[in-house]
Amino acid sequence: MKKRDYDAYIFDMDGTLWDAVDGYCDVWNATIDAFGIDCPPIDRDRLFTQMGQPLDVIMDALIPGDYDRDAFMSRMRELEAEIVPRRGGVLYPRVREVIEELRARGARIYLVSNCGASGLRNFFAFTGLGDLFDDSGAHGINGLSKAENIALMVERHGLKHPVYVGDTQLDVDSSHAAGVPAVWCAYGFGEADGAEHRIDSFEELLSL
Repeated sequence: MKKRDYDAYIFDMDGTLWDAVDGYCDVWNATIDAFGIDCPPIDRDRLFTQMGQPLDVIMDALIPGDYDRDAFMSRMRELEAEIVPRRGGVLYPRVREVIEELRARGARIYLVSNCGASGLRNFFAFTGLGDLFDDSGAHGINGLSKAENIALMVERHGLKHPVYVGDTQLDVDSSHAAGVPAVWCAYGFGEADGAEHRIDSFEELLSL
């Protein structure tokens, strides 16, 4: 299937549409401080390797040990809602213009992420891009895996020829598990094999 045949684009968020890693580091470190946990600060390099995973998986990797994990997660959500809308992130070049052009060509636009419950809301509030998306979903909202959320989006909207656009191996694998072809964003946070397409800038979606 050629790119022009896709009638719907389902986007990952972090590493695909924007880079908010520095803000997320602030959230993690503020939560660690609130609980008095003795561990090295979460810096960009440490968190970067975990991007794209659900929050509980990141927690296991970065903050092992004995503490109230549910309380930690709850406090982190509260701090994320305070910090990320203010700290935000950096959109990759021409994200709005490219999505507007895809919509003008008749494509439907969706967002599926492994972020926490407030992640999508924070992204839309900071970037002002909410009007461009027909629907969105996240692991932190419904507890489903990325593959399940992609499949749910396809089923919910009766998508015939969708493509998932993401930047990690998990994105490619999840897309394929949902029966959807994948675009790998090589400019993002991870390496990936097996995607049907590769782009080195967001704008390449228009001419792939």
